[in-house]
Amino acid sequence: MRIDDQLHIDTPEGARLSLSLAGPLPRGLAYGIDLALRGLVLLILSIPLMLLGGHGYGLYLLLMFLLEWFYPVFFEMLWQGRTPGKRALKLAVVHGNGAPLTFNGSLVRNLLRTADLFPICYLTGFLVMLISPRQQRLGDLAADTLVIHLPAPPPAGARDPGAAEAPDWPLDREDQLVLLAFSERAPALSEQRRQELARLAFPEQPAPAALEKLRRVARHVLGEPAGQANGQPEEQQPGARP
Repeated sequence: MRIDDQLHIDTPEGARLSLSLAGPLPRGLAYGIDLALRGLVLLILSIPLMLLGGHGYGLYLLLMFLLEWFYPVFFEMLWQGRTPGKRALKLAVVHGNGAPLTFNGSLVRNLLRTADLFPICYLTGFLVMLISPRQQRLGDLAADTLVIHLPAPPPAGARDPGAAEAPDWPLDREDQLVLLAFSERAPALSEQRRQELARLAFPEQPAPAALEKLRRVARHVLGEPAGQANGQPEEQQPGARP
Protein backbone atom coordinates (compact mmCIF):
# COMPACT_ATOMS: atom_id res chain seq x y z
CA MET A 1 0.00 0.00 0.00
CA ARG A 2 1.32 3.44 -0.95
CA ILE A 3 1.84 5.87 1.91
CA ASP A 4 3.42 8.84 0.13
CA ASP A 5 4.24 9.51 -3.51
CA GLN A 6 5.70 12.09 -5.85
CA LEU A 7 3.62 14.00 -8.39
CA HIS A 8 5.33 15.65 -11.35
CA ILE A 9 3.56 18.63 -12.92
CA ASP A 10 4.43 19.94 -16.39
CA THR A 11 3.89 23.69 -16.67
CA PRO A 12 2.84 25.42 -19.92
CA GLU A 13 6.45 26.61 -20.28
CA GLY A 14 7.67 23.00 -20.44
CA ALA A 15 9.13 22.89 -16.92
CA ARG A 16 8.42 20.01 -14.56
CA LEU A 17 7.90 20.52 -10.83
CA SER A 18 7.57 17.85 -8.17
CA LEU A 19 5.11 17.72 -5.27
CA SER A 20 5.28 15.20 -2.44
CA LEU A 21 1.79 13.77 -1.94
CA ALA A 22 0.61 13.06 1.60
CA GLY A 23 -0.86 9.65 2.24
CA PRO A 24 -3.63 8.50 4.61
CA LEU A 25 -1.46 8.29 7.73
CA PRO A 26 -0.22 11.92 7.99
CA ARG A 27 -3.60 13.19 6.81
CA GLY A 28 -5.35 11.11 9.47
CA LEU A 29 -3.03 12.43 12.17
CA ALA A 30 -3.64 16.02 11.05
CA TYR A 31 -7.39 15.43 11.12
CA GLY A 32 -7.09 13.98 14.62
CA ILE A 33 -5.34 17.13 15.84
CA ASP A 34 -8.03 19.34 14.31
CA LEU A 35 -10.77 17.14 15.79
CA ALA A 36 -9.21 17.43 19.25
CA LEU A 37 -8.95 21.21 18.94
CA ARG A 38 -12.59 21.52 17.90
CA GLY A 39 -13.63 19.31 20.81
CA LEU A 40 -11.60 21.43 23.22
CA VAL A 41 -13.28 24.63 22.00
CA LEU A 42 -16.73 23.07 22.39
CA LEU A 43 -15.91 21.83 25.87
CA ILE A 44 -14.64 25.21 27.07
CA LEU A 45 -17.55 27.18 25.62
CA SER A 46 -20.21 24.71 26.73
CA ILE A 47 -19.78 25.73 30.37
CA PRO A 48 -20.89 29.40 30.02
CA LEU A 49 -23.50 28.45 27.40
CA MET A 50 -25.17 26.05 29.85
CA LEU A 51 -25.95 29.04 32.07
CA LEU A 52 -28.11 30.54 29.30
CA GLY A 53 -30.63 27.69 29.31
CA GLY A 54 -32.45 26.99 26.04
CA HIS A 55 -30.80 29.89 24.25
CA GLY A 56 -27.40 28.57 25.27
CA TYR A 57 -28.24 25.14 23.87
CA GLY A 58 -29.21 26.71 20.55
CA LEU A 59 -25.96 28.67 20.45
CA TYR A 60 -24.05 25.48 21.27
CA LEU A 61 -25.60 23.67 18.30
CA LEU A 62 -24.83 26.62 16.04
CA LEU A 63 -21.23 26.64 17.24
CA MET A 64 -20.95 22.91 16.65
CA PHE A 65 -22.24 23.35 13.08
CA LEU A 66 -19.80 26.18 12.32
CA LEU A 67 -16.81 24.30 13.72
CA GLU A 68 -17.68 21.11 11.84
CA TRP A 69 -18.14 22.69 8.41
CA PHE A 70 -16.25 25.98 8.36
CA TYR A 71 -13.32 25.46 10.75
CA PRO A 72 -11.19 23.90 7.95
CA VAL A 73 -12.30 26.46 5.36
CA PHE A 74 -11.40 29.36 7.65
CA PHE A 75 -7.92 28.10 8.45
CA GLU A 76 -7.15 26.88 4.92
CA MET A 77 -7.82 30.40 3.68
CA LEU A 78 -5.97 32.02 6.57
CA TRP A 79 -2.85 29.81 6.39
CA GLN A 80 -2.54 29.03 2.67
CA GLY A 81 -4.17 25.61 2.64
CA ARG A 82 -3.31 24.59 6.20
CA THR A 83 -5.44 23.90 9.25
CA PRO A 84 -3.73 23.75 12.66
CA GLY A 85 -3.44 19.98 12.27
CA LYS A 86 -1.95 20.21 8.79
CA ARG A 87 0.37 22.95 9.96
CA ALA A 88 1.64 20.74 12.79
CA LEU A 89 2.28 17.88 10.33
CA LYS A 90 3.74 20.25 7.68
CA LEU A 91 0.99 19.53 5.16
CA ALA A 92 -0.95 21.86 2.88
CA VAL A 93 -3.82 21.69 0.41
CA VAL A 94 -3.20 22.90 -3.15
CA HIS A 95 -5.05 22.56 -6.43
CA GLY A 96 -4.32 19.74 -8.82
CA ASN A 97 -1.98 21.90 -10.92
CA GLY A 98 -0.02 22.96 -7.82
CA ALA A 99 -1.66 26.41 -7.63
CA PRO A 100 -2.59 27.83 -4.20
CA LEU A 101 -5.94 26.74 -2.79
CA THR A 102 -8.91 29.00 -3.55
CA PHE A 103 -11.97 29.65 -1.40
CA ASN A 104 -14.24 27.69 -3.76
CA GLY A 105 -11.87 24.75 -3.74
CA SER A 106 -11.67 24.69 0.05
CA LEU A 107 -15.45 25.02 0.41
CA VAL A 108 -16.22 22.17 -2.01
CA ARG A 109 -13.68 19.73 -0.57
CA ASN A 110 -14.90 20.31 2.99
CA LEU A 111 -18.63 20.26 2.26
CA LEU A 112 -18.21 16.82 0.69
CA ARG A 113 -16.80 15.32 3.88
CA THR A 114 -20.21 13.71 4.47
CA ALA A 115 -19.66 11.52 1.41
CA ASP A 116 -16.16 10.57 2.57
CA LEU A 117 -17.46 9.79 6.08
CA PHE A 118 -19.92 7.14 4.80
CA PRO A 119 -20.61 4.65 6.28
CA ILE A 120 -18.35 5.38 9.28
CA CYS A 121 -14.94 6.80 10.20
CA TYR A 122 -14.05 8.09 6.70
CA LEU A 123 -14.11 4.56 5.29
CA THR A 124 -15.24 5.70 1.83
CA GLY A 125 -12.68 8.50 1.75
CA PHE A 126 -9.93 6.09 2.81
CA LEU A 127 -10.78 3.54 0.14
CA VAL A 128 -11.05 6.17 -2.59
CA MET A 129 -7.71 7.62 -1.49
CA LEU A 130 -6.06 4.22 -1.89
CA ILE A 131 -7.48 3.81 -5.40
CA SER A 132 -6.77 7.36 -6.57
CA PRO A 133 -3.37 7.77 -8.31
CA ARG A 134 -3.01 11.16 -6.59
CA GLN A 135 -4.30 9.97 -3.20
CA GLN A 136 -7.46 12.11 -3.33
CA ARG A 137 -10.65 11.50 -1.38
CA LEU A 138 -14.04 12.29 -2.93
CA GLY A 139 -13.94 15.90 -1.77
CA ASP A 140 -10.51 16.33 -3.35
CA LEU A 141 -11.67 14.82 -6.62
CA ALA A 142 -14.66 17.18 -6.76
CA ALA A 143 -12.57 20.27 -5.94
CA ASP A 144 -9.44 19.10 -7.84
CA THR A 145 -7.26 19.48 -4.76
CA LEU A 146 -4.25 17.63 -3.35
CA VAL A 147 -2.71 17.37 0.11
CA ILE A 148 1.08 17.65 -0.05
CA HIS A 149 4.07 17.65 2.27
CA LEU A 150 5.75 21.02 2.73
CA PRO A 151 9.55 21.29 2.79
CA ALA A 152 10.95 22.88 5.93
CA PRO A 153 11.78 26.55 5.19
CA PRO A 154 15.30 27.71 6.08
CA PRO A 155 15.67 29.86 9.23
CA ALA A 156 15.05 33.55 8.67
CA GLY A 157 18.28 35.29 7.78
CA ALA A 158 20.18 32.03 7.40
CA ARG A 159 20.55 32.44 3.63
CA ASP A 160 21.80 35.28 1.53
CA PRO A 161 19.03 36.07 -1.00
CA GLY A 162 21.66 35.96 -3.76
CA ALA A 163 23.38 32.75 -2.62
CA ALA A 164 23.14 29.27 -4.04
CA GLU A 165 21.17 26.81 -1.93
CA ALA A 166 21.18 23.03 -2.06
CA PRO A 167 17.63 21.63 -2.50
CA ASP A 168 15.94 19.98 0.48
CA TRP A 169 14.71 17.03 -1.60
CA PRO A 170 16.55 14.31 -3.58
CA LEU A 171 17.51 15.99 -6.84
CA ASP A 172 17.22 13.68 -9.85
CA ARG A 173 18.06 14.41 -13.48
CA GLU A 174 14.53 15.54 -14.35
CA ASP A 175 14.56 18.07 -11.51
CA GLN A 176 17.91 19.39 -12.74
CA LEU A 177 16.52 19.86 -16.24
CA VAL A 178 13.48 21.68 -14.84
CA LEU A 179 15.64 24.10 -12.84
CA LEU A 180 17.92 24.71 -15.80
CA ALA A 181 14.90 25.33 -18.04
CA PHE A 182 13.61 27.86 -15.51
CA SER A 183 16.98 29.68 -15.51
CA GLU A 184 17.05 29.80 -19.30
CA ARG A 185 13.44 30.87 -19.86
CA ALA A 186 13.05 33.29 -16.97
CA PRO A 187 14.05 36.36 -19.07
CA ALA A 188 11.07 35.77 -21.39
CA LEU A 189 8.59 35.58 -18.49
CA SER A 190 6.96 38.36 -16.55
CA GLU A 191 7.75 38.76 -12.86
CA GLN A 192 4.20 37.65 -12.03
CA ARG A 193 4.59 34.45 -14.07
CA ARG A 194 7.96 33.69 -12.45
CA GLN A 195 6.33 34.04 -9.04
CA GLU A 196 3.46 31.75 -10.08
CA LEU A 197 5.96 29.06 -11.12
CA ALA A 198 7.86 29.48 -7.87
CA ARG A 199 4.65 29.01 -5.87
CA LEU A 200 4.15 25.66 -7.62
CA ALA A 201 7.45 24.49 -6.14
CA PHE A 202 7.09 26.17 -2.74
CA PRO A 203 3.35 26.81 -2.11
CA GLU A 204 3.87 27.33 1.62
CA GLN A 205 5.82 30.56 1.05
CA PRO A 206 4.72 34.01 -0.19
CA ALA A 207 5.35 34.49 -3.90
CA PRO A 208 8.46 36.75 -3.58
CA ALA A 209 10.10 34.41 -1.04
CA ALA A 210 9.24 31.34 -3.14
CA LEU A 211 10.83 32.97 -6.21
CA GLU A 212 14.02 33.79 -4.30
CA LYS A 213 14.24 30.21 -3.03
CA LEU A 214 13.74 28.83 -6.54
CA ARG A 215 16.47 31.12 -7.84
CA ARG A 216 18.88 29.92 -5.13
CA VAL A 217 18.21 26.25 -5.89
CA ALA A 218 18.66 26.94 -9.62
CA ARG A 219 22.02 28.57 -8.88
CA HIS A 220 23.04 25.43 -7.01
CA VAL A 221 22.24 23.32 -10.09
CA LEU A 222 24.27 25.73 -12.20
CA GLY A 223 27.30 24.83 -10.11
CA GLU A 224 27.62 27.54 -7.48
CA PRO A 225 28.60 26.33 -3.99
CA ALA A 226 25.83 26.60 -1.40
CA GLY A 227 26.09 29.83 0.56
CA GLN A 228 28.18 31.64 -2.08
CA ALA A 229 26.50 34.80 -3.24
CA ASN A 230 26.32 35.75 -6.86
CA GLY A 231 25.26 39.20 -7.85
CA GLN A 232 23.76 38.10 -11.16
CA PRO A 233 20.05 37.31 -11.24
CA GLU A 234 18.96 34.08 -12.89
CA GLU A 235 18.17 35.96 -16.09
CA GLN A 236 21.93 36.46 -16.66
CA GLN A 237 23.07 32.94 -15.84
CA PRO A 238 24.48 30.84 -18.70
CA GLY A 239 22.39 27.92 -19.95
CA ALA A 240 24.61 25.17 -18.55
CA ARG A 241 23.78 21.48 -18.94
CA PRO A 242 24.13 18.69 -16.32
